[in-house]
Amino acid sequence: MSDGGMMDTVFDTLDHLIGFNTVSSKSNLDLISYLEAFCTNLGAETQRIYGKTQEKCGLIAHFGPHVEGGIILSGHTDVVPTEGQNWTRPDFRLTREDDRFYGRGTTDMKGFLACMLSAAQKSTQHKLQRPLILVFSYDEEIGCIGIQEMRETLPQELGSARLCIVGEPTEMHVAIGHKGKSAYRALCTGEAGHSALAPLFQNALYVAADFTKSLQELQETYKSSGQRDAAYDIPYTTFHIGKLNGGMALNIVPDRAQILFESRYLAQDGSAKVHNDIQAIITRVNDIYTGNAIRCETVFAYPGLDMDDRSEATQFAQKLMGNHALSKVAFGTEAGIFAELGIPTLVCGPGSMAGQGHKPDEYITLEQLMTCEAALFRCVESLT
Repeated sequence: MSDGGMMDTVFDTLDHLIGFNTVSSKSNLDLISYLEAFCTNLGAETQRIYGKTQEKCGLIAHFGPHVEGGIILSGHTDVVPTEGQNWTRPDFRLTREDDRFYGRGTTDMKGFLACMLSAAQKSTQHKLQRPLILVFSYDEEIGCIGIQEMRETLPQELGSARLCIVGEPTEMHVAIGHKGKSAYRALCTGEAGHSALAPLFQNALYVAADFTKSLQELQETYKSSGQRDAAYDIPYTTFHIGKLNGGMALNIVPDRAQILFESRYLAQDGSAKVHNDIQAIITRVNDIYTGNAIRCETVFAYPGLDMDDRSEATQFAQKLMGNHALSKVAFGTEAGIFAELGIPTLVCGPGSMAGQGHKPDEYITLEQLMTCEAALFRCVESLT
């Protein structure tokens, strides 16, 4: 696979990383052990951070002195499943064809992890005056769960860094924002009964239908008169129902139904406003039906990101990344968690989420890997 120089580290490391099947439903401990050994052998101080289970954990690797003003590079270790997808190359083995590298996670986001480790190796060739800190998380693909379980430990481990770069695929453009997300489960209740007597019973699917219609109307309100941000393809807060199920048979009035839905909200609207608007719908629906006909719970949530495009951190990141194009991305990331800790945070990484993320025969190009490695080397040099 050799293309010469430090790039060999990226190829060899990416080969190892892709070989670990770290679909979110599986343990990531074997991969964490590999990352831990790699960083420890380079002289890093490492710490594992376990969440609610001992089957998964995050890792922090600290290079250089314990002073303020360092740079954090962050990436998640989990990937999405390949089942049901038509792969024509091995999914958990790196395959190179010309200047493309195929395998699950090459773009999202083990390509960036490989570049992180290459940057760590580069750091050993310099006397760092400020720290390089690598953060490896888990369960990002199922709602940024892992980084939130790690959150309590992060402040004492990360300190007051100058910049955090979350390496989700942006084609190496600096992304200064993304929407926040709240995922919900609505439980609708009715009364079971024979369908011949249907009008005598409360139908849980009718409760669900009224809620669904009201959520559509709320979407139209946000679309027509809500806050807007032209940097996004969809410039307003959105609502989406992904799953609705209920009922046992045609001749039985359903007494239960479930709705899984989400909101992806602009920073200008905020999670509190969205939550209150959803609660207002629930109140109206409950006024129509008897009993507590609909109850709603949050399944998971993560904050958005909204960095000032004129901030010192943004300009510093543009210089390091060698790309002055700024954007906001449609997908969510862990960046908002770091930003809430008071760390200036941006999203920038190799590969295209729209082009390759979560798709069969996922790949990343040599050019993107080389661009990322060069950018992270500049991060290291800025710490000397």
